[in-house]
Amino acid sequence: MRHFLAVLILLAAAIGSHAFQHSETPKDALLVLAKADGVLAIVDPTSLQVIARVPVGHDPHEVVASSDGKTAYASNYGGGAYNTLAVVDLVAQAPLPPVDLGPLRGPHGLTFVGGKVWFTAEAAKAIGSYDPVSKRVDWILGTGQNRTHMIWVSPDMQRIITTNVSSGTVSIIEKTSGAGPGGGGPPPPPPAGMQNANPPRPGPPPRGPDWNQDVIRVGNGSEGFDVSPDGKEIWAANAQDGTISIIDVSKRQVVQTVAADVHGANRLKFTLDGKLALISTLGGPDVTVIEAATRKTIKRIPVGRGAAGILMDPGRSRAFVACSPDGYVAVIDLHSLAVTAKIQIGKDPDGLAWASRR
Repeated sequence: MRHFLAVLILLAAAIGSHAFQHSETPKDALLVLAKADGVLAIVDPTSLQVIARVPVGHDPHEVVASSDGKTAYASNYGGGAYNTLAVVDLVAQAPLPPVDLGPLRGPHGLTFVGGKVWFTAEAAKAIGSYDPVSKRVDWILGTGQNRTHMIWVSPDMQRIITTNVSSGTVSIIEKTSGAGPGGGGPPPPPPAGMQNANPPRPGPPPRGPDWNQDVIRVGNGSEGFDVSPDGKEIWAANAQDGTISIIDVSKRQVVQTVAADVHGANRLKFTLDGKLALISTLGGPDVTVIEAATRKTIKRIPVGRGAAGILMDPGRSRAFVACSPDGYVAVIDLHSLAVTAKIQIGKDPDGLAWASRR
Protein backbone atom coordinates (compact mmCIF):
# COMPACT_ATOMS: atom_id res chain seq x y z
CA MET A 1 0.00 0.00 0.00
CA ARG A 2 2.82 2.38 0.92
CA HIS A 3 4.56 1.55 -2.35
CA PHE A 4 1.33 2.32 -4.27
CA LEU A 5 0.92 5.70 -2.52
CA ALA A 6 4.53 6.58 -3.26
CA VAL A 7 3.98 5.85 -6.95
CA LEU A 8 0.88 8.06 -6.96
CA ILE A 9 2.79 10.92 -5.32
CA LEU A 10 5.61 10.67 -7.86
CA LEU A 11 3.11 10.54 -10.71
CA ALA A 12 1.29 13.61 -9.41
CA ALA A 13 4.58 15.48 -9.06
CA ALA A 14 5.56 14.58 -12.61
CA ILE A 15 2.19 15.74 -13.94
CA GLY A 16 2.46 18.99 -12.00
CA SER A 17 5.95 19.62 -13.32
CA HIS A 18 4.81 18.87 -16.86
CA ALA A 19 1.85 21.24 -16.47
CA PHE A 20 4.15 24.04 -15.25
CA GLN A 21 6.52 23.61 -18.15
CA HIS A 22 3.68 23.71 -20.64
CA SER A 23 1.55 26.53 -19.21
CA GLU A 24 0.60 28.68 -22.17
CA THR A 25 1.96 32.18 -22.46
CA PRO A 26 -0.97 34.52 -21.79
CA LYS A 27 -2.06 37.05 -24.38
CA ASP A 28 -0.53 39.77 -22.21
CA ALA A 29 2.70 38.78 -20.50
CA LEU A 30 5.34 40.42 -18.32
CA LEU A 31 8.90 39.60 -19.38
CA VAL A 32 11.73 39.78 -16.85
CA LEU A 33 15.43 39.06 -17.35
CA ALA A 34 17.36 37.34 -14.57
CA LYS A 35 20.89 38.41 -15.52
CA ALA A 36 22.92 36.08 -13.33
CA ASP A 37 20.77 33.09 -14.30
CA GLY A 38 20.88 33.94 -18.01
CA VAL A 39 17.13 33.40 -18.39
CA LEU A 40 14.00 35.21 -19.48
CA ALA A 41 11.11 34.72 -17.06
CA ILE A 42 7.64 34.83 -18.61
CA VAL A 43 5.16 36.03 -15.99
CA ASP A 44 1.37 35.90 -15.94
CA PRO A 45 0.51 39.51 -14.97
CA THR A 46 -2.82 38.44 -13.45
CA SER A 47 -1.62 35.67 -11.15
CA LEU A 48 1.89 37.18 -10.84
CA GLN A 49 3.32 33.70 -11.30
CA VAL A 50 6.32 32.74 -13.42
CA ILE A 51 5.02 30.29 -16.02
CA ALA A 52 8.24 29.65 -17.94
CA ARG A 53 11.96 30.34 -17.88
CA VAL A 54 13.83 30.39 -21.19
CA PRO A 55 17.65 30.56 -21.53
CA VAL A 56 18.91 33.72 -23.23
CA GLY A 57 22.69 33.44 -23.09
CA HIS A 58 25.33 35.33 -21.16
CA ASP A 59 24.67 38.54 -19.21
CA PRO A 60 21.30 39.59 -20.68
CA HIS A 61 20.50 43.18 -19.66
CA GLU A 62 17.53 44.55 -21.60
CA VAL A 63 14.57 42.87 -23.26
CA VAL A 64 11.92 43.94 -25.75
CA ALA A 65 8.97 42.22 -27.41
CA SER A 66 7.94 42.37 -31.05
CA SER A 67 4.80 44.33 -31.85
CA ASP A 68 2.82 41.10 -32.37
CA GLY A 69 3.90 39.83 -28.95
CA LYS A 70 5.23 36.54 -30.30
CA THR A 71 8.99 37.14 -30.09
CA ALA A 72 11.34 38.61 -27.50
CA TYR A 73 14.85 39.96 -27.97
CA ALA A 74 17.43 40.32 -25.18
CA SER A 75 20.78 42.11 -25.37
CA ASN A 76 23.84 40.09 -24.33
CA TYR A 77 25.91 42.90 -22.91
CA GLY A 78 28.98 41.82 -20.95
CA GLY A 79 30.28 45.38 -20.80
CA GLY A 80 31.34 45.04 -24.44
CA ALA A 81 32.48 41.42 -24.29
CA TYR A 82 29.46 40.05 -26.19
CA ASN A 83 27.87 40.91 -29.52
CA THR A 84 24.59 39.02 -29.76
CA LEU A 85 20.86 39.49 -29.33
CA ALA A 86 19.14 36.47 -27.83
CA VAL A 87 15.82 35.60 -29.47
CA VAL A 88 12.89 33.82 -27.79
CA ASP A 89 9.71 32.34 -29.25
CA LEU A 90 7.21 33.45 -26.61
CA VAL A 91 4.47 31.12 -27.86
CA ALA A 92 6.64 28.00 -27.84
CA GLN A 93 8.60 29.33 -24.82
CA ALA A 94 11.82 28.32 -26.54
CA PRO A 95 15.08 29.97 -27.60
CA LEU A 96 15.68 30.71 -31.27
CA PRO A 97 19.07 31.23 -32.97
CA PRO A 98 20.70 34.42 -31.67
CA VAL A 99 21.45 37.47 -33.80
CA ASP A 100 25.19 37.96 -34.42
CA LEU A 101 25.96 41.70 -34.44
CA GLY A 102 29.54 41.24 -35.62
CA PRO A 103 31.73 44.17 -34.55
CA LEU A 104 28.81 45.92 -32.82
CA ARG A 105 29.85 44.78 -29.36
CA GLY A 106 28.23 45.57 -26.05
CA PRO A 107 24.56 45.72 -27.13
CA HIS A 108 22.43 47.11 -24.33
CA GLY A 109 19.40 49.37 -24.82
CA LEU A 110 16.56 47.97 -26.93
CA THR A 111 13.27 49.06 -28.39
CA PHE A 112 10.98 47.65 -31.09
CA VAL A 113 9.56 50.18 -33.56
CA GLY A 114 8.44 49.88 -37.18
CA GLY A 115 8.94 46.13 -37.26
CA LYS A 116 12.61 46.41 -36.30
CA VAL A 117 14.78 45.95 -33.21
CA TRP A 118 16.71 49.14 -32.42
CA PHE A 119 19.74 48.73 -30.18
CA THR A 120 22.76 50.49 -28.72
CA ALA A 121 26.27 49.06 -29.03
CA GLU A 122 28.41 50.56 -26.27
CA ALA A 123 31.81 49.26 -27.29
CA ALA A 124 31.24 50.43 -30.87
CA LYS A 125 29.89 53.85 -29.82
CA ALA A 126 26.98 53.21 -32.14
CA ILE A 127 23.31 52.46 -32.54
CA GLY A 128 21.66 50.25 -35.11
CA SER A 129 18.55 48.41 -36.23
CA TYR A 130 17.96 44.74 -36.96
CA ASP A 131 15.31 43.62 -39.44
CA PRO A 132 13.76 40.27 -38.40
CA VAL A 133 12.37 39.76 -41.92
CA SER A 134 15.67 40.01 -43.78
CA LYS A 135 17.54 38.74 -40.70
CA ARG A 136 20.26 41.34 -40.94
CA VAL A 137 21.43 44.56 -39.35
CA ASP A 138 20.17 47.07 -41.91
CA TRP A 139 21.32 50.37 -40.40
CA ILE A 140 24.16 51.65 -38.20
CA LEU A 141 25.01 55.14 -36.95
CA GLY A 142 27.96 56.16 -34.82
CA THR A 143 27.31 58.50 -31.91
CA GLY A 144 30.91 59.35 -31.02
CA GLN A 145 29.87 59.21 -27.38
CA ASN A 146 31.16 56.99 -24.60
CA ARG A 147 28.85 54.21 -23.38
CA THR A 148 25.80 54.90 -25.52
CA HIS A 149 23.51 52.93 -23.24
CA MET A 150 19.73 53.35 -23.53
CA ILE A 151 17.63 54.13 -26.62
CA TRP A 152 14.23 55.57 -27.51
CA VAL A 153 12.81 55.73 -31.05
CA SER A 154 9.76 57.76 -32.06
CA PRO A 155 6.83 55.86 -33.60
CA ASP A 156 7.52 57.45 -37.01
CA MET A 157 11.23 56.55 -36.71
CA GLN A 158 12.24 60.15 -37.41
CA ARG A 159 13.82 60.81 -34.00
CA ILE A 160 16.15 58.72 -31.84
CA ILE A 161 17.29 59.58 -28.32
CA THR A 162 20.12 57.95 -26.37
CA THR A 163 21.91 58.45 -23.09
CA ASN A 164 25.70 58.28 -23.11
CA VAL A 165 26.78 57.32 -19.60
CA SER A 166 30.51 58.06 -19.50
CA SER A 167 30.21 61.19 -21.64
CA GLY A 168 27.43 62.55 -19.42
CA THR A 169 25.34 63.47 -22.45
CA VAL A 170 22.04 62.89 -24.21
CA SER A 171 21.93 62.56 -28.01
CA ILE A 172 18.92 63.75 -30.00
CA ILE A 173 19.25 62.28 -33.49
CA GLU A 174 16.83 63.29 -36.24
CA LYS A 175 16.37 62.14 -39.81
CA THR A 176 16.77 64.71 -42.58
CA SER A 177 15.86 64.56 -46.28
CA GLY A 178 19.50 64.16 -47.27
CA ALA A 179 19.14 65.62 -50.77
CA GLY A 180 22.66 66.77 -51.60
CA PRO A 181 24.16 68.85 -54.44
CA GLY A 182 23.53 67.28 -57.81
CA GLY A 183 21.37 64.57 -56.29
CA GLY A 184 17.88 65.99 -56.67
CA GLY A 185 16.63 63.89 -59.60
CA PRO A 186 17.25 62.95 -63.24
CA PRO A 187 19.37 65.23 -65.47
CA PRO A 188 17.50 67.93 -67.48
CA PRO A 189 16.60 67.19 -71.13
CA PRO A 190 19.10 68.43 -73.78
CA PRO A 191 18.41 71.78 -75.46
CA ALA A 192 16.37 71.85 -78.69
CA GLY A 193 18.40 70.67 -81.68
CA MET A 194 20.96 68.96 -79.48
CA GLN A 195 19.18 65.65 -79.09
CA ASN A 196 21.75 63.87 -81.26
CA ALA A 197 24.71 65.29 -79.37
CA ASN A 198 26.67 63.14 -76.98
CA PRO A 199 24.54 62.84 -73.85
CA PRO A 200 26.01 64.42 -70.72
CA ARG A 201 27.55 62.20 -68.13
CA PRO A 202 25.11 61.36 -65.40
CA GLY A 203 25.53 63.22 -62.14
CA PRO A 204 25.93 61.58 -58.75
CA PRO A 205 23.01 59.41 -57.67
CA PRO A 206 20.43 60.91 -55.30
CA ARG A 207 21.46 60.71 -51.67
CA GLY A 208 19.42 58.79 -49.17
CA PRO A 209 18.21 60.11 -45.84
CA ASP A 210 20.78 61.57 -43.47
CA TRP A 211 20.80 62.11 -39.73
CA ASN A 212 21.66 65.11 -37.58
CA GLN A 213 22.81 64.66 -33.99
CA ASP A 214 22.55 67.22 -31.20
CA VAL A 215 24.66 66.26 -28.20
CA ILE A 216 23.44 67.84 -24.96
CA ARG A 217 25.56 67.89 -21.81
CA VAL A 218 23.52 66.79 -18.83
CA GLY A 219 25.15 65.33 -15.71
CA ASN A 220 27.71 62.72 -14.76
CA GLY A 221 26.60 59.14 -15.26
CA SER A 222 23.49 59.89 -17.33
CA GLU A 223 21.83 56.52 -17.83
CA GLY A 224 18.13 56.00 -17.20
CA PHE A 225 15.86 58.38 -19.09
CA ASP A 226 12.39 58.77 -20.51
CA VAL A 227 10.52 61.03 -22.90
CA SER A 228 7.39 62.68 -21.54
CA PRO A 229 4.18 61.31 -23.08
CA ASP A 230 3.61 64.61 -24.92
CA GLY A 231 7.11 64.38 -26.43
CA LYS A 232 8.15 67.83 -25.20
CA GLU A 233 10.67 66.88 -22.52
CA ILE A 234 13.44 64.38 -21.87
CA TRP A 235 14.22 63.54 -18.24
CA ALA A 236 17.65 61.99 -17.70
CA ALA A 237 18.82 60.57 -14.36
CA ASN A 238 22.47 61.34 -13.57
CA ALA A 239 23.71 58.49 -11.37
CA GLN A 240 26.93 60.11 -10.18
CA ASP A 241 25.42 63.51 -9.44
CA GLY A 242 22.12 62.28 -8.01
CA THR A 243 20.25 64.80 -10.17
CA ILE A 244 17.63 64.81 -12.93
CA SER A 245 18.32 66.86 -16.07
CA ILE A 246 15.18 68.10 -17.83
CA ILE A 247 15.68 68.83 -21.54
CA ASP A 248 13.31 70.94 -23.63
CA VAL A 249 13.22 68.99 -26.89
CA SER A 250 12.37 71.99 -29.08
CA LYS A 251 15.13 74.15 -27.57
CA ARG A 252 17.66 71.30 -27.46
CA GLN A 253 18.89 72.38 -24.04
CA VAL A 254 18.65 71.58 -20.34
CA VAL A 255 16.04 73.89 -18.82
CA GLN A 256 16.20 72.58 -15.27
CA THR A 257 18.36 70.37 -13.08
CA VAL A 258 16.45 68.79 -10.21
CA ALA A 259 18.38 67.93 -7.04
CA ALA A 260 16.51 64.68 -6.54
CA ASP A 261 19.11 62.87 -4.39
CA VAL A 262 19.03 59.75 -6.59
CA HIS A 263 22.69 58.76 -6.42
CA GLY A 264 23.22 55.48 -8.25
CA ALA A 265 20.09 56.11 -10.32
CA ASN A 266 19.50 53.29 -12.77
CA ARG A 267 16.19 53.87 -14.58
CA LEU A 268 13.61 56.65 -14.91
CA LYS A 269 10.10 56.13 -16.25
CA PHE A 270 7.02 58.32 -16.55
CA THR A 271 3.62 56.98 -15.63
CA LEU A 272 1.41 56.63 -18.69
CA ASP A 273 -0.47 59.86 -17.89
CA GLY A 274 2.82 61.74 -17.52
CA LYS A 275 1.98 63.00 -14.03
CA LEU A 276 4.69 61.13 -12.16
CA ALA A 277 8.25 59.98 -12.80
CA LEU A 278 9.67 56.95 -10.98
CA ILE A 279 13.42 56.64 -10.49
CA SER A 280 15.14 53.45 -9.34
CA THR A 281 18.60 53.25 -7.82
CA LEU A 282 20.99 50.44 -7.09
CA GLY A 283 22.53 52.66 -4.43
CA GLY A 284 19.60 52.74 -2.03
CA PRO A 285 16.45 50.98 -0.83
CA ASP A 286 13.83 53.28 -2.35
CA VAL A 287 12.11 54.15 -5.61
CA THR A 288 11.84 57.94 -5.81
CA VAL A 289 8.57 59.45 -7.08
CA ILE A 290 8.64 62.96 -8.57
CA GLU A 291 5.57 64.95 -9.53
CA ALA A 292 6.17 66.09 -13.10
CA ALA A 293 4.30 69.39 -12.87
CA THR A 294 6.07 70.66 -9.74
CA ARG A 295 9.37 68.76 -10.16
CA LYS A 296 9.11 67.88 -6.48
CA THR A 297 9.76 64.54 -4.80
CA ILE A 298 6.48 63.41 -3.30
CA LYS A 299 7.44 59.97 -1.99
CA ARG A 300 10.21 57.43 -1.61
CA ILE A 301 8.88 53.88 -1.78
CA PRO A 302 10.88 51.19 0.05
CA VAL A 303 11.35 48.22 -2.30
CA GLY A 304 14.39 46.33 -0.99
CA ARG A 305 18.15 46.71 -1.16
CA GLY A 306 18.24 48.35 -4.59
CA ALA A 307 16.37 48.46 -7.90
CA ALA A 308 16.99 48.60 -11.63
CA GLY A 309 14.41 48.12 -14.43
CA ILE A 310 11.02 49.86 -14.30
CA LEU A 311 7.97 49.08 -16.43
CA MET A 312 4.49 50.59 -16.41
CA ASP A 313 1.60 48.15 -16.78
CA PRO A 314 -0.31 49.35 -19.87
CA GLY A 315 -3.60 47.94 -18.57
CA ARG A 316 -3.57 48.74 -14.86
CA SER A 317 -2.41 51.51 -12.55
CA ARG A 318 0.70 49.75 -11.39
CA ALA A 319 4.44 49.66 -12.00
CA PHE A 320 6.87 46.75 -11.98
CA VAL A 321 10.32 47.36 -10.49
CA ALA A 322 13.18 44.86 -10.74
CA CYS A 323 14.86 44.62 -7.34
CA SER A 324 18.16 43.16 -8.48
CA PRO A 325 19.89 42.43 -5.12
CA ASP A 326 16.75 40.74 -3.77
CA GLY A 327 15.81 38.53 -6.71
CA TYR A 328 12.23 39.76 -7.09
CA VAL A 329 10.09 42.25 -8.97
CA ALA A 330 8.16 44.64 -6.75
CA VAL A 331 4.63 45.57 -7.85
CA ILE A 332 3.75 49.17 -7.00
CA ASP A 333 0.19 50.47 -6.91
CA LEU A 334 0.29 53.89 -8.55
CA HIS A 335 -2.67 55.18 -6.55
CA SER A 336 -1.36 54.34 -3.08
CA LEU A 337 2.32 54.46 -4.15
CA ALA A 338 2.97 51.33 -2.11
CA VAL A 339 4.33 47.86 -2.84
CA THR A 340 1.42 45.42 -3.09
CA ALA A 341 3.21 42.24 -4.21
CA LYS A 342 6.58 40.69 -5.00
CA ILE A 343 7.30 38.27 -7.85
CA GLN A 344 10.20 35.90 -7.21
CA ILE A 345 12.27 35.83 -10.40
CA GLY A 346 15.78 34.52 -9.78
CA LYS A 347 19.25 35.98 -9.58
CA ASP A 348 19.72 39.65 -10.44
CA PRO A 349 16.49 40.65 -12.24
CA ASP A 350 16.86 43.76 -14.39
CA GLY A 351 15.35 44.36 -17.84
CA LEU A 352 11.54 44.32 -18.14
CA ALA A 353 9.18 44.32 -21.11
CA TRP A 354 5.51 43.83 -21.93
CA ALA A 355 4.33 41.44 -24.64
CA SER A 356 0.79 41.66 -26.06
CA ARG A 357 0.09 38.88 -28.54
CA ARG A 358 -2.05 39.72 -31.56
